[in-house]
Amino acid sequence: MTNPFHLAIPVSDLDKAAAFYENVIGCKRGREAKHWIDFDLFGHQLVCHYVETPSSYHSNPVDGDDVPVPHFGVILNIDEFDVLAKRLIEANQSFIIEPRIRFKGKSGEQRTMFLKDPSNNAIEFKAFANLDNLFKS
Repeated sequence: MTNPFHLAIPVSDLDKAAAFYENVIGCKRGREAKHWIDFDLFGHQLVCHYVETPSSYHSNPVDGDDVPVPHFGVILNIDEFDVLAKRLIEANQSFIIEPRIRFKGKSGEQRTMFLKDPSNNAIEFKAFANLDNLFKS
């Protein structure tokens, strides 16, 4: 698989979500924090974010950013990410989170950027220097 997908979804109970994805589906748990857990969903990155009440927009703090939930995205290689970021900037695209490095110096270090499509769907593009670190803590 060249470009595994990344999907973040809202959940009302992280413990129940973890039990389901780990024990029922068989996902391996990756990084986690108080309000979110990463799962390896057949080589793709699924992130369950706790939200108290349903609404059309949620967010959680992740490494200093206010990350929109739900969002979806594609994991690119570094060169693809840089080309896309440059193209979006040159097109005067508005970002929810401008291109930046997250988890700097950690095994999960990644480039990331968020924007919305014309229908207000939040999209994240990210890239890892080493894709082998996609699910490492």
